[in-house]
Amino acid sequence: MSAAPRVAVGIDVGGTFTDLAALHDDGTVHTTKVLSEPADRAQGVLNALAAAALPAGQLAYLAHGTTVVTNLLLERRGARVVAGATAGFTDLLELRRQERAALYDLTRHHVPPLVPPDCIVPVRERLVPDGVLTPLGDDALTEAVDAVLALAPETVAITLLHAYGDASHEQRLAEALRAAIAARGLATDVVTSHDVLPEIREYERMATTVAEAYARPAVRRYLDGLTARLAEAGFPAPRVMTSAGGTLTAFEAAHHAAALALSGPAGGVTGAAAIARALGVPRALTIDIGGTSADVGLIDDGEPLVERGGGVAGIPIALPRVLVEAVAAGGGSLAWIDDGGAVRAGPESAGALPGPAAYGRGGTHPTVTDAHVVLGTIAAGDWNSGVHISRERAAAAVATIADPLGVSLERAAEAIIATADATMARALRRISVERGIDPRGIPLIAFGGGGPLHACGLAERLGIRQVIVPPHAGVLSAVGLALAPERRERLTSCVITAEDWSDGALATLLQDSAHDLAGGATHLEPRWWVRARYVGQGYELDVPVDPGDRVAHVVTRFAARHEARAGFTLDRPVEFISARTTLSSSPWPVRFVRPQRTGPLAADADDGRAMSRAITGDAVVRLPDATLRVARGWHARTLEIGGWLLEAQ
Repeated sequence: MSAAPRVAVGIDVGGTFTDLAALHDDGTVHTTKVLSEPADRAQGVLNALAAAALPAGQLAYLAHGTTVVTNLLLERRGARVVAGATAGFTDLLELRRQERAALYDLTRHHVPPLVPPDCIVPVRERLVPDGVLTPLGDDALTEAVDAVLALAPETVAITLLHAYGDASHEQRLAEALRAAIAARGLATDVVTSHDVLPEIREYERMATTVAEAYARPAVRRYLDGLTARLAEAGFPAPRVMTSAGGTLTAFEAAHHAAALALSGPAGGVTGAAAIARALGVPRALTIDIGGTSADVGLIDDGEPLVERGGGVAGIPIALPRVLVEAVAAGGGSLAWIDDGGAVRAGPESAGALPGPAAYGRGGTHPTVTDAHVVLGTIAAGDWNSGVHISRERAAAAVATIADPLGVSLERAAEAIIATADATMARALRRISVERGIDPRGIPLIAFGGGGPLHACGLAERLGIRQVIVPPHAGVLSAVGLALAPERRERLTSCVITAEDWSDGALATLLQDSAHDLAGGATHLEPRWWVRARYVGQGYELDVPVDPGDRVAHVVTRFAARHEARAGFTLDRPVEFISARTTLSSSPWPVRFVRPQRTGPLAADADDGRAMSRAITGDAVVRLPDATLRVARGWHARTLEIGGWLLEAQ
């Protein structure tokens, strides 16, 4: 008797919709879209599973993208954190990097740190690169433990100087704190920087450790609750997407909260990379336009570009992450008129409730979606998830912009869309031009519910002449989640110049790191990178390595990458800062094919012209889960894998 078919499921919980993608073991893809439940994100996951009607016993795994950490940082609803820092260095979070929030805007300020100064406890100890300058004595230890617990923390973050090289003081303080916490019957977590980010740069290490402590309790509560509710319905515990593009078990994810800050957006770039590989496209820009935000990314050599660091809601989190820049420009972005009489779109969003005015769920303010409905690029009538779109309601909302300006509804709608396009185009330029990449020479992969609608307008702003609208465009983030492999990561500090590092020492470091990280697992494949720089530089580049590599070859590889990125090389020694090891499972098989459309939504909004294999704009194509606009001056043709290729004429 043959085994029952197995299904990998990805669920992306967005601000407006919750998307589900089911990847069957023969590679076929089935998708479902339901409205999100803003007050209960876990219920949105359950609703999507119910709508997909998937037998629980067939699920190989369920991968989930979550915005819990992002929302905590944006809304400042995390745990009460008390931090322990080396005496004399308790002001790191306030001092930051002594740079302005905006170079030419003296009124702008950095967001406040997650831990106020009165919740940072000085610890009388001091390590220096050469060893111990001030030992952590018993009196200092007792003093620090008593001071921390007197502040009634929910979590404790310990960041002592040079713990990336010598963790002994952090370990001793953490052990003493955990013992005191247990003796008092408390349930307080202790987070140490050598576990979270064992790398140089004390500010980034402290900020990332504090972010982990700030988010961990809420992430644990959310994942514990979701796991329990899934179990009640017979479904397996979820795997959770990390910012770096892999997935962790729910248990592991609960102990790596800071690594989930870009959980949802990473799924979209992962899905877009699968499309790029299927088409043989090595490099592309990506844009995922949802109801609340637009996320832009970059694919390089067929893979999402992974970099270190970056801010989330103004908070530095210096962990590996898929390069994604989010801007507040989506279908639900509210349009308004500023004091100067200019039309603006965002950052506030109508979300799922009340949603755009056209949805008839209580929204009255105009949104980008309402502007499209007024212009006819989103058709009125019945859509996915029981949404009924009304042009009358959309027109009434857009009139609140048109009437004060004394312009027609159509002109106001065009202005709203142009404003949103300008915001997204700036993000695309930042992610490409600022990295020395000419966007005019690569395609744009546009997805999400609004990506295919805005693709031509964005491409024209950047001089891009080719746009790819992938199959399953409206739910591609969920596809990426289902495809994402199980992945474990580890950072290992190794501050040393190349001339002082032997080939054998490099191989031993890499092999030992992979062995320890595997923990006996044999189904995970290792990959390694080292962070390298010229001695004296203030930034590093990740260079792929292998245990069989000679150090001299790694230096040559670094120089080539530095020239490609910065346009020059230096006649200076090369220094290695840290090594990163990942262990990944094999990706789930996927077979992209053009779906056969049936049912009430099979007819296209442009009277059937889209059913042919080529279209010349101006035209609108109603896709199963999105809407495609082929602008005037553009030509579109269908792809064998599904989706569309648009080219400027």
